[in-house]
Amino acid sequence: MEMTTISEKLYKQAVEDRRYLHQYPELSGQEYETSTYIRNRLEALKIEILNFQPPSVIGFVKGRVGEKTIALRADIDALPMREEGDKPYISKNPGVAHTCGHDGHTAVLLAVAEWIVNNRDEVDHNIVLIFQSSEEITPSGADQLIKEGVLEGVDSIFGLHLWQGMKKGNLGLAPGPMMASCDDFEITIEGYGGHGASPHETVDPIYVASHVMQALHGIVSRKLNPITPGVITIGKMEAGSTYNIIPGNASLHGTVRGLTVEAVETMRIQIQKLTEGISTAFGAEGKVEFILGTPPLVNDVKESRFVEEVIKSAFGNECFESVPPVMGAEDFSHYLLHKPGAFVFVGMGGEKSQYPHHHPKFDIDEEALPIAIKLFIEIIKA
Repeated sequence: MEMTTISEKLYKQAVEDRRYLHQYPELSGQEYETSTYIRNRLEALKIEILNFQPPSVIGFVKGRVGEKTIALRADIDALPMREEGDKPYISKNPGVAHTCGHDGHTAVLLAVAEWIVNNRDEVDHNIVLIFQSSEEITPSGADQLIKEGVLEGVDSIFGLHLWQGMKKGNLGLAPGPMMASCDDFEITIEGYGGHGASPHETVDPIYVASHVMQALHGIVSRKLNPITPGVITIGKMEAGSTYNIIPGNASLHGTVRGLTVEAVETMRIQIQKLTEGISTAFGAEGKVEFILGTPPLVNDVKESRFVEEVIKSAFGNECFESVPPVMGAEDFSHYLLHKPGAFVFVGMGGEKSQYPHHHPKFDIDEEALPIAIKLFIEIIKA
């Protein structure tokens, strides 16, 4: 792996940081040991730490010129799942694992912080280093930091994701919509229970729920423009206690995802209308509760073109990949609602990183770390 721009020492430090963080993962909102580790590293580099609510940690470096402020963001939380495999740095916290790559993102930004301190003559802009808590849950850690003022004075913001689904050595993004929104919903259908032998004396909420579920799957195909992506998935259904009793209620739990605010709003409205209308038609009562999550991630077109040119210049034209939008969600989208910026995938697909994100055997190909570090450095220097 070519070490252009970054030193072998910096790379080894990033690997050391990543492996330590991987062994001691913490859940969203509980990353206090992680934030202590980050804070200690930044303080050792004599980087100013701004006053924001922990466990997020925000560093600030004054640029040589200081006419512009760039923010760089890494997420620091892990997932509530058991890690599998025999790697020597496997999680030591039972039931918690870095199976998405946030340990790598944190290590990358720590390496960039060290590079900045050692190369101040090449850093014209002010740099805000955002080590963000709670990317994996709602309420979003990004949204919380924005409310606290983390973007005040920031001109542009950039983030990255080590991406298993892209060839190692490639980097890419989409100018405009790149990742989907993610909202959850729960539908409750109140019927009238009774004996399974006398269904005519009941209002069967399971039967009503089956009609609602079928109708919801028609929203995307009949209410959205065919060229506008959208997803409605029912992942959980609860009803009843035994085979011969019709219960009094049933519930459906699902997710809504879209690439535009308009598409998401259409799906929400239609879910509400169909649930209430179908339930009423069968003599039941249908209620919908939405748990609003992350908005669509929409890259700023100008900043996306800027990053594309940075990638082609620093890594070669053949390393840039135009990314088709994906329906996964990422709370970096909150930042892009307020400031221009771009989110970039850093490819690491291959034998070492063969399992998908959120799989119990997921692992990072650490050869992708210097690529990610270099990308942030080149953005700073451009």
